[in-house]
Amino acid sequence: MHSILVSGSIAYDRIMEFGGRFKEHLLPDKLDHISVSFTVDTFAEGFGGTAGNIAYNLTLLGEHPTIIATAGNDFEKYSAWLSKCGIDTTSIAIAKDVPTASAYMIADTGDNQIAAFYLGAMVRPYEAPVKASKDSIAIISPGNNSDMASLARSYRALGVKYLYDPGQQAIMLSKEDLRAGIDGAGVLFCNEYELGIMIERTGWSREEITEHVPTMIITLAEKGTLLVQKGKEIGIGAVRVEHVVDPTGAGDAYRAGFIKGMRMSLPVESCIKLASTVAAYAVEQKGTQNHSFTTEELKTRFADAYEQALEL
Repeated sequence: MHSILVSGSIAYDRIMEFGGRFKEHLLPDKLDHISVSFTVDTFAEGFGGTAGNIAYNLTLLGEHPTIIATAGNDFEKYSAWLSKCGIDTTSIAIAKDVPTASAYMIADTGDNQIAAFYLGAMVRPYEAPVKASKDSIAIISPGNNSDMASLARSYRALGVKYLYDPGQQAIMLSKEDLRAGIDGAGVLFCNEYELGIMIERTGWSREEITEHVPTMIITLAEKGTLLVQKGKEIGIGAVRVEHVVDPTGAGDAYRAGFIKGMRMSLPVESCIKLASTVAAYAVEQKGTQNHSFTTEELKTRFADAYEQALEL
């Protein structure tokens, strides 16, 4: 069985809701000297990070991924959750002198959001050896910059055609590392904004980027996906969602669905359709690891959306 290697971040998501509007507490003529405090109505702690989210979704799809990431000295709760989900945590490195990375988010009643991200253990490079072979499926998602560069080098040396998902972390990577990450990838993921960042950082045009990677997947939220291969572009619709509750984590769910399709040797268009189906479940729940589905539910939703059968 091919191993699935998922690198990226491990983080706690701490989400708060403010019962008013931020703008009501900001003085337009004092924006250069802001000092505000919001009393929040709700607080929820969840489990997140790109690597954790992708791995969670892969387990829903019956896979057993290996997480390549570094957590901190407060990882016990998250570790217990992953273990409960059937994910082996022994590959996750622990930095004993700093906490796990954390995202703090406050949203008001107008869906405006103030967020802060504490890197914590994420600043520590992953130093344990990574076992991979040409049969492995690996994804490099946003995480420690050094890890993103070193894993790309290692996978290229081993002949592993990895999936590359730099995301908004692309702006933090050097021109050389970003170019090298794209150049060795079998699949490049991005949305339109992230593609703009990559064009600016690499100095390559959109057309030049497609010359360096055989498959580029541009996600367009509810508009679906644009598949770019060898100069050809194909639009594939998204799965319909009646009520979007929280789009956070949808991209990670999408990546997991795509990887599952690869494991099944599906055509790339079918991989995208499976990815979109998994992502639909993610946006219907708050948090990034609170959704679930059965195999039959997934197959039915896929068939309803795309009028074709999915064999799992």
